[in-house]
Amino acid sequence: MNSMIPSLSTITAGARPARPNVSVVMVVYRTGDALIESIRHVLAEPLVDEFVIVDNGSCARDEDMLRALALTEPRVVLKQGHGNIGFARGANLGATTAGGEHIVFLNPDANLQPGCVASLVTAFKGQPTPTIVGARVLNVDGSEQRGGRRGEVTPMSTVLSFGQLTRRYPKLAAFEIHREHEPVPAGPAPMPTISGACFAMRRRDFDALGGFDEGYFLHVEDIDLCWRARRAGGQVLFQPKAQVVHLGHTSLEHPVKVEFHKGVGLTRYFIKRADSFQLFAAAVLLAPAIMLMSVCRPLLWKLTGRPI
Repeated sequence: MNSMIPSLSTITAGARPARPNVSVVMVVYRTGDALIESIRHVLAEPLVDEFVIVDNGSCARDEDMLRALALTEPRVVLKQGHGNIGFARGANLGATTAGGEHIVFLNPDANLQPGCVASLVTAFKGQPTPTIVGARVLNVDGSEQRGGRRGEVTPMSTVLSFGQLTRRYPKLAAFEIHREHEPVPAGPAPMPTISGACFAMRRRDFDALGGFDEGYFLHVEDIDLCWRARRAGGQVLFQPKAQVVHLGHTSLEHPVKVEFHKGVGLTRYFIKRADSFQLFAAAVLLAPAIMLMSVCRPLLWKLTGRPI
């Protein structure tokens, strides 16, 4: 462990400025070995003025590493000791702690690529409040990751996409949520939903929306945030020039538990946004199917060899 800390602390672009422009917020919980590499990439980015790490519960080794890092790296602000309060609450805590005019939310298993932060920040020029700018999320092999840019997430589109019916039946293709197979736009492009793995907001945008809905414990809070931004008269942008490599599935938690939270989050989201009896009924009736598909996804990944 000690051999890791000096190499991390040497990656520094100077002291934390009095009024940071860009703050990175990272919520950590039992991430595993991917955490150190993600931290390295953040600290190697000269445009990052402040790095707020919210530790919802790491192993003893990682807790010690993070404490040592906070003592040696002036840009790092560490929040620790509050327990596992969930991603939404942790992200809100990080955003409240951060002082930057721009806040980049980054997963602890995602590695910023050169120019990513600059591309995210410049995309806000001339955009309304609230605006969310999402990065292009890549796999390790450089291909675009599933889930980085998505269409409207509804009960029907979720069931059809989860069940891969949109792939098997061309007539159902319009219900496909994921858009990674579409042509990559030349610049920032409107997108109903982007990935929470790496995205940015201006401070005033985040405050205007009241931050993340803390009713979500893990997953779907990013979908909810995008929906609320569009409903408030703002927009969501996909910025293809901002690239991040997302490892995914690095959590030491059992994948069934992780996917269970996703199913719960989706059910809550569909009920929350139902503005008619028909939509409410659809959300309630499809909830068991969504939950079952969610918890079965890890098994299907093993059988198919790829995420669905």
